[in-house]
Amino acid sequence: MNILVTGSAGFIGFHTARKLLDRGDEIIGLDNFNPYYDVKLKNARNAELEKQARFRLARMDLCDRPGMTALFAREQFDVVCHLAAQAGVRYSLEHPEAYIDANIVGFLNILECCRHAGVRRLVYASSSSVYGGNTRLPFSESDRVDNPVSLYAATKKADELMAHCYSHLYGTQTVGLRFFTVYGPWGRPDMAMWLFTKAILEGRPIDVFNNGDMQRDFTYVDDIIQGVVASIDRDGLDKCEIFNLGNHRSEKLLELIDILENALGKKAVRRMLPMQPGDVPATYADIERARAKLGFSPTTDIRAGVPAFVRWFREYHRI
Repeated sequence: MNILVTGSAGFIGFHTARKLLDRGDEIIGLDNFNPYYDVKLKNARNAELEKQARFRLARMDLCDRPGMTALFAREQFDVVCHLAAQAGVRYSLEHPEAYIDANIVGFLNILECCRHAGVRRLVYASSSSVYGGNTRLPFSESDRVDNPVSLYAATKKADELMAHCYSHLYGTQTVGLRFFTVYGPWGRPDMAMWLFTKAILEGRPIDVFNNGDMQRDFTYVDDIIQGVVASIDRDGLDKCEIFNLGNHRSEKLLELIDILENALGKKAVRRMLPMQPGDVPATYADIERARAKLGFSPTTDIRAGVPAFVRWFREYHRI
């Protein structure tokens, strides 16, 4: 297939593009290489993708409507896998305009381009953050998600509503994926796994919020990619779908830190702090719907996934 992967220089976008290339698809990767985190890492991911002849890069911003329209008219994509976004919960407290531009305006441009170009399926990234202040665990796709606790979460819920409208009005098939705390090689420097690893190796304290009383459904990136690719390929999906993609295990943050210390061979200096604005105490994915309709079956426990990340981190930084 000829597939557009937006955010191809990002964490999940890179892994998705690489998986699709490995099986023989033609991939256009779209990314604006914004400086939200170190652009060197994005360039390194992109360099890996450009080793394959079936990959071409479109260096473009989602908000460039004429450029996006021209790209879709030229390429005639079979599927669009939209993984570009302004990520991060805490960053949204200080830079709200970045989230409206990328996650609302940019997503509208994707929907309009898919509509007018007749793209048969749009797979897009939502987030477990849409569950907001929900306290009933595990989180199910049938739960109400109208109480976001960050602007990031609100924009992701808005994306789901916009996708529903386009499926209903124009027949565009949309598949939204609520990702749960993805980690692994080539991960993001703003996420806990990277921040903790870097700080521990450098002998600096790590910030442990809510005094460590936190739980997360940590999901290894290879498992996530299995779900993304299935969302591209599977027949028999409804016109508008939403799926949780998580590990279906809610792990204690303090246990994760213990495993990370063992993998690094070094103890962390733990700075216990209160809960941060926009954060939630626990996430836990009900994946029965994804299991039934996508064949989604995560297999990587954090006791295997965390050491795999540490090995990559040491190699990448030559530590």
